Amino acid sequence: MMKSLKSVLLSAGAAGLVFTLAACGGSGGNGSGDGEEAAVLRRGISAKVDTLDPHRSSAKWENIVISDMIVGLMTITPEREVIPGVATSWETSEDGLTWTFNLRESQWSDGEPVTADDFVYAFRRIQNPEIASQYSSLLYVVKNAAQVNSGELPPEELGVRAIDDYTFEITLEEPAPYLLGLLTHYTTYPVPEHIVEQYGEAWIQPENIEVNGPYKLAYWRTGDQLVSEKNPFFYEADEVCFDRVAYFEIEDAAAVERRVEAGELDINNGFDGGRTEELEAKFPGWVRTAPSLITTYWSFNSSQEPFDDVRVRKALSLALDREFIVDRVLTPGYIPAYSFVPPTMSNYNVDRPELGFADMTREERLAEARALLEEAGYGPNNKLSFEFIHRSTDDNPKAAPVAQANWNEIAPWVNAEILRQDTKVLYARLRQSDFEVADGAWVADFDDPINFLYLLDSETGQQNYGRYSNPEYDALLAEASRTRDLQARAEIFAEAEALMLEDYPITPMWIQVTKNLVDPELTGWAENAQDDHLSRWLCRADIESGADAEAASTDSAEE
Repeated sequence: MMKSLKSVLLSAGAAGLVFTLAACGGSGGNGSGDGEEAAVLRRGISAKVDTLDPHRSSAKWENIVISDMIVGLMTITPEREVIPGVATSWETSEDGLTWTFNLRESQWSDGEPVTADDFVYAFRRIQNPEIASQYSSLLYVVKNAAQVNSGELPPEELGVRAIDDYTFEITLEEPAPYLLGLLTHYTTYPVPEHIVEQYGEAWIQPENIEVNGPYKLAYWRTGDQLVSEKNPFFYEADEVCFDRVAYFEIEDAAAVERRVEAGELDINNGFDGGRTEELEAKFPGWVRTAPSLITTYWSFNSSQEPFDDVRVRKALSLALDREFIVDRVLTPGYIPAYSFVPPTMSNYNVDRPELGFADMTREERLAEARALLEEAGYGPNNKLSFEFIHRSTDDNPKAAPVAQANWNEIAPWVNAEILRQDTKVLYARLRQSDFEVADGAWVADFDDPINFLYLLDSETGQQNYGRYSNPEYDALLAEASRTRDLQARAEIFAEAEALMLEDYPITPMWIQVTKNLVDPELTGWAENAQDDHLSRWLCRADIESGADAEAASTDSAEE
């Protein structure tokens, strides 16, 4: 058998060796014996990985790696249909508050069994105040989760329990029709208690980590790449095609194109949207786009002056020329956003609320923006100056100068400065509310309006970037959560969104399409609105045909 990648990488010259291994993946090979080339899938991700701990991460690009390594109660198909993961079946109580999951007998990558206790441990861990998870509020639907997270209740009071080794129960605060979708999210993944307790925060390092998914981390060099190798203990390991997955932390779109041209990448999770037609001609079949559940929105820091004044927030929102940015700057297929929740979101079959100025002309918007700022006390003798920070990736650097010009167009005494930030750094600043006006985007974790609207709840914490607080909005979300009738629930959500939009804690900018570069020779890729693509489903025709040939040879010998 081939020597394990981990043992190879711990030797000298590891960095160069990893690139050599990763770069050879495009030619295929089944990697099934000595002397055969390992089949390596090479994925470009859009930013540097800060953590691979599912309870500490909040980044879409980190999830690409995490979800290749760990499987939760539920998982997804290439089309992002929800299917059983570690759970094989489940039952729900009549009131919708208690869910009981029957688990398959599966193993961690060190051979230890994955049990219901691992899920209990994980659900309690993400609510541990010492973990300070950025995503803990996503699971406040679990009974007593908010109180455990705040330290008001001990972890044992959280609404989860192991009935036996392979039966796991979740009790909810209120019915959650979206629960199965939520259970595909990495915040709900199990973690190996025996490893986490032994190594602490270092449990995710290649020399320590144990996982229950199709791939296990073998190498990690920040700013360069990560490499995972196939986990033979995964419950469907025989169906996993690639022997290894290499993840390259590439932010620069031009560098991505060079890698693709050189045959060094199979997938990249983004491209320069303004060059869509050029890329389609340069790399036939590679450009993949689809309607998405992704909203780009910009946040105002409501917790500090002058953005604690709704007149200032509204004026700056009014001045932004979304139509020009979408039509002339961004990727084809984007649409201007005048509401927060994407138009294709499920469980929201109502007349959607939108910003009140959606039907106004550009001239009318600028006139109202100037009047609002003058009413707020700004003018030639009291200039409005502020900084707008934006992500370094995707189309965002091209949109920022247009926004700057839009704001400066309100009046000579409005001065907007723009600052490009490394995407990882920008989101860190957002979570700390260390900004005045900031770019950002949200990709749906599950297909339900609450996944967007909860971001502006005053109890949400770090992901309520501008620290927006409105008791009426919070009360409406709470009422919707208690409402089992989906239509009545949607109407309450619409009332809440309309209220929030008129407060302008954020300004929706555009609804995105997914954007990926994908080698047309890859099989198993499908577009989905949440842009989730697990490596376990991907393969190449030459690898598949090689495996089929090997199977045929084996069958013949047995006969």
